[in-house]
Amino acid sequence: MGLLVGRSAPHFKAKAVVENSILDEFSLHQFEGKYVILFFYPLDFTFVCPTEMHAFQDNLHEFQARGCSVIGCSVDSHFSHLAWLKCPKAKGGIEGITYPIIADLNKTIARDYGVLHVEEGVAYRGLFLIDKAGVVRHQVVNDLSLGRSVPEALRMLDALQFFELNGEVCPANWHSGQSAFKPTQEGLEGFFSRDYPPPKVK
Repeated sequence: MGLLVGRSAPHFKAKAVVENSILDEFSLHQFEGKYVILFFYPLDFTFVCPTEMHAFQDNLHEFQARGCSVIGCSVDSHFSHLAWLKCPKAKGGIEGITYPIIADLNKTIARDYGVLHVEEGVAYRGLFLIDKAGVVRHQVVNDLSLGRSVPEALRMLDALQFFELNGEVCPANWHSGQSAFKPTQEGLEGFFSRDYPPPKVK
């Protein structure tokens, strides 16, 4: 599929697991009017993956406070997801994860989002920020061995919401509470003369 930024997020309908419950028809349509972070990970019962799963859970309240749902997805079955959810964190499991995990067993969702590693048969570590209109506004894809940054996902959500609210663009390394500027030559010059470099976030 390639680059999805600026395009409607591919819709899907699949089985998913939420804690100990199996959802037979989990769909992106049910999140219309909401922000969504959809992230792909290679496989259940692996090594980097549980660290990411728990990192999203640890920050889930931050996403929810911004009106954003978090959804995980891998090419495992819903049975595998359930088994992994019953495995304690100390043993490499994801016990305590409460956000939905999609079972993309036929790999169509990973393929539609352009993150399927064909040779390995698993998904790269793709992450997609989808706005309330269902449009992808940010995407990043990591190789299998490189865990992603959950604070960066939050930063991008903050930047998108700030732009939507204020119409100002967010400069490099921007964080919530820092200066932004109107997308004009005057706005840029004012930013460089007034606010550059931006103060470090404590």
